[in-house]
Amino acid sequence: MKKTIAFLLFLLLQQLAWAQQTGRITGTVQSPDRKPLEAATVSLLKAQDSSLVKISISEADGKFELENLKPGNYLVAVNAMGHKIYQSSVVTLEASTPSLALPTIQLQADGGKVLQEVTVTSQKLFVEQKIDRTVVNVGALLSNAGTSALEVLEKSPGVLVGENGAISLKGKAGVVVFIDDKPTYLAGSDLENYLRSLPSETLEQIEIMTNPPAKYDAAGNAGVINIRTKKLTVKAFNGNLNLSYGRGKMGRTSNSLNLNYRNQKLNVFATFSQTAQNNFTDLNIERRYKTEGGQLESMFSQYSYLVRGFESYAGKLGLDFYATPATTLGIVVNGLLNPSDNSTDNTSRLLDAKGQLTSTLVADNVSRNEFQNGSVNLNLRHEFGKTGRSLGADVDFLAYRTDASQFYQNFLYQPGGELSSQDQLNGSLPAQIDIYTAKTDYSHPFQNGVKLELGAKASYIRTDNIADYLTTQNGITAPDYNLSNHFKYRENINAGYLNLNKDFKQWALQAGLRLENTVSKGNQLGNAEKKDSSFTRDYTHLFPTLYVQYKLDTTGAKSLTFSYGRRIERPVFQDLNPFLSPLDKLTYYAGNPFLLPTISHNLEVAYTHNLVTASASYSRSTDLINETIEIVKERENDGQLVNRYYSRPGNIGLGESFTVSLNATHNPAKWLRSTLYTELSHNRFDSKLYDTYLKTSGNFFYASLNNQITFKNGWSAEVSGLYRTDLIYTQFKIGGYWQANAGVQKRFLQEKATLRLNVADLFYTRITNGVINNLVNTEAWWRNAGDSRVVTLSFSYRFGKTAQNQPSRDTGGSESEQNRVRN
Repeated sequence: MKKTIAFLLFLLLQQLAWAQQTGRITGTVQSPDRKPLEAATVSLLKAQDSSLVKISISEADGKFELENLKPGNYLVAVNAMGHKIYQSSVVTLEASTPSLALPTIQLQADGGKVLQEVTVTSQKLFVEQKIDRTVVNVGALLSNAGTSALEVLEKSPGVLVGENGAISLKGKAGVVVFIDDKPTYLAGSDLENYLRSLPSETLEQIEIMTNPPAKYDAAGNAGVINIRTKKLTVKAFNGNLNLSYGRGKMGRTSNSLNLNYRNQKLNVFATFSQTAQNNFTDLNIERRYKTEGGQLESMFSQYSYLVRGFESYAGKLGLDFYATPATTLGIVVNGLLNPSDNSTDNTSRLLDAKGQLTSTLVADNVSRNEFQNGSVNLNLRHEFGKTGRSLGADVDFLAYRTDASQFYQNFLYQPGGELSSQDQLNGSLPAQIDIYTAKTDYSHPFQNGVKLELGAKASYIRTDNIADYLTTQNGITAPDYNLSNHFKYRENINAGYLNLNKDFKQWALQAGLRLENTVSKGNQLGNAEKKDSSFTRDYTHLFPTLYVQYKLDTTGAKSLTFSYGRRIERPVFQDLNPFLSPLDKLTYYAGNPFLLPTISHNLEVAYTHNLVTASASYSRSTDLINETIEIVKERENDGQLVNRYYSRPGNIGLGESFTVSLNATHNPAKWLRSTLYTELSHNRFDSKLYDTYLKTSGNFFYASLNNQITFKNGWSAEVSGLYRTDLIYTQFKIGGYWQANAGVQKRFLQEKATLRLNVADLFYTRITNGVINNLVNTEAWWRNAGDSRVVTLSFSYRFGKTAQNQPSRDTGGSESEQNRVRN
């Protein structure tokens, strides 16, 4: 270890000694009518042999930038759909003048024959592949209009969103979600609600990283998903308005307003959004209980109809102050209010081995939850002249408040319909989470093409969860000490990282190392019947990352990339709370204070040929955190034995995943663009599980196809679909389904306004079923249908000076803690 540190220090000092200014070339691409041209491919070639040096994509304002260039003679080539290829004369980058601004490049129309009813416009690819991430351009699919961030994620390659909003990546759970390089600090239903509150019109890109660089927190067993929002930076007042209404069996709406004002010294930006959604879940659960000898003993059949009303009001206000041309100070304030109401009509039928009804349990469950989030970010960015060196610092404070109330009524009926007993449960569950983070990042490019990045981060998390339950039975109300609890948790994580990357003639190399130390303490306060309990954790880990890319031709169109990374997934805060939370009289959720963090090793090899990327990956995880199910036979107060269902997080000893995938974009005609993603995985799990041994494995196949059709006069259309097979994951076998979607779009008012009509799940085929395995003397399965067939009409309008996209930058130091917040 000491030799490794010494070597890294030597390498750092050596590179610092070589530091010099690096060059850049900037420019603007315009269409034949002199409008900014977005998504044009700008290639920088060596003048001597026309070999490829770098590639850039023009932004919404037509601007592009090529950085970290050596002095020399170059050619600039520009290519955009529907336009002739442009190639410049020789441009020279002098060592004495490292920054070169090119004259505006105006492309010419292709002039080729097109179909009578079709015209072609330039547009960004839906998916782009980079050395360490896959980039999804949200606006490239018109069917994203009027949807939420969660629904956009469902269309992204390799991303699966489960029935309860759980997000997995290439068949693996444990994904960390970021917004603008800042973690959401949310998990479970809270993360689902938050992503549903983000209208797709406020999103720019989604970055999918199965093996993120060392700059990102090591949290996330399956990787990181970073959602980048739109930022408007024209030096004037501008904005955009987005309105949408959708209707399935129930209605929903999503609206947002983006505003921006910028001058030489200030940039003020604001986003306001409002969403409302009503949804239902039609759920059937079946269980078969057996004796030790394997004979059928009894049966359980439950039908539940859940109705959920969801609202969200979110706002973001930010200010950037350009103190000098090189120094920017900023503040960003976010707020979110998310009230929701849930009601469940639940009927459970208990039958004997012959199928004769023994009793019926009717439950009327009502809950109301108000989730609030506020955050403040202070940031500093400084550029050291034109050297390419930069320094960033962030301080964040985030506060989450939840006020949940539950009202559960249970009625037990005899086979003849006579009321046998009834009880009532009232719960009050206030919770608060406070998160403080501070981080700094430094970037330093060198003359020989090496770029050094290093930084440090500290975070402190404090949670306080209270559950007060009252039970009313036979007219008597009393505290329920078995369910009531008070749980406090503290956690401190300190981290530092070092990252180096370099582009050679045909090779590109990036290597990083991150060190994280975690100290945590949980305290379960007692009550009149329960004793206090506590636990402490203290562990330190190193997380190396490595990327190696080899260009198989001089243009860089063909390349082979290898990556490796070690990652960690820490338990969600509330999962460490050991007390029970009822879902109904026979179903409980329980925490687990003995959870260990998951450690995973991820390897991937990818081959890219123009717009086609094929990859093969392997992941091995130990102490994998996942939901586990246990059936326990317990005796009620009246002496009757019942089978109670417990869901709790547990550590699965070993999980392995082998995956091959293909992502391809093809233009069979000038008016048609097709994007295909396919994935084949094999998952295997080995672990001791309660009184049984879990040893499961299975294959999983997923495919999605998106077709974008462009007509003349501002009309376009989209037809897409997906298919997925059954998925085996730990104890669960989750059934497959297929889905078809379609949409049409019209641009008008000089392309400032857009009207879209989309239909999701045309044939109402998104109905899932599943089986729970490894239950002692029990068989269990379910079927679930929701409000998935939805027709959405949306309208968007840009006003003020033409809105443009700002190059992304870090705006916060909170990186993984938010993803571990859950109700």
